[in-house]
Amino acid sequence: MNATYVLTLSCPDKPGIVHAVSGFLLQHGGNIEEAAQYNDHTTGLFFMRVQFVCARLSEPELRLQVQALAQAHAMRCALHAWHEPMRCVIFVSQQGHCLNDLLFRWKSGLLRLDIRAIVSNHRDFYQLAASYNIPFHHLPLRPGLKAEVEARQLELIEQEQAELVVLARYMQILSDPMCEQLAGRAINIHHSFLPSFKGAKPYQQAHERGVKLIGATAHYVTAALDEGPIIEQDVARVDHSFTVDDLAAQGRDTECAVLARAVKWHCEHRVLLNGHKTVVFR
Repeated sequence: MNATYVLTLSCPDKPGIVHAVSGFLLQHGGNIEEAAQYNDHTTGLFFMRVQFVCARLSEPELRLQVQALAQAHAMRCALHAWHEPMRCVIFVSQQGHCLNDLLFRWKSGLLRLDIRAIVSNHRDFYQLAASYNIPFHHLPLRPGLKAEVEARQLELIEQEQAELVVLARYMQILSDPMCEQLAGRAINIHHSFLPSFKGAKPYQQAHERGVKLIGATAHYVTAALDEGPIIEQDVARVDHSFTVDDLAAQGRDTECAVLARAVKWHCEHRVLLNGHKTVVFR
């Protein structure tokens, strides 16, 4: 029976890498269905994503052969079985637009996810989770208990074998140790304004300045708040007729779309880290 895989890799750029990868797949009975590559001339690195079908080797045998390929060309490789949806845990607080959007897309078959749990510091969305038959974990944050709560969160992530954590408007700052534990597998979403406004009531600030563009940014979580490698961004035009509520509504719509695209690309293994940036093979 044919099995579909995704191979992602990065390595120092040199002639012959594409030939080596395509020759490797041909040698082992692989048939390429989709391929994309990028040469970063500023860092001298090469990035590639190949989706292929292989019937000749079992998955364990194929993984051993991929390891040999990686060693021969100093590659960082990852092989993913396409039929396996990515195990995911979603964190949320009291703004549910992104959570609701992700759940609908997932249930509609638009996201290759296996949503194992929803974690929140509030109880607002336990009924929404129940309507999708997803376990809901209420872990309230109280002064002095942050480390204890984060330990429980990490325990849940490990228990569910989650490959991805989505902060769907989870309004808490993760500690540096937790950010390190989730490096490269936690995606956050936040609003973006031109010019930028931080702190309390950003939409009120934006309204007072008469902004003409608002947007959203999805990025990987790092210890530097809202400064992790960017996966996706988008903007929407607004004008003088928009009230504060109008701006907030437009912002929510943009956040939903941006986060959904970032999650989709990540769970399809289309995002590769390139230092403090990303390569996204859409």
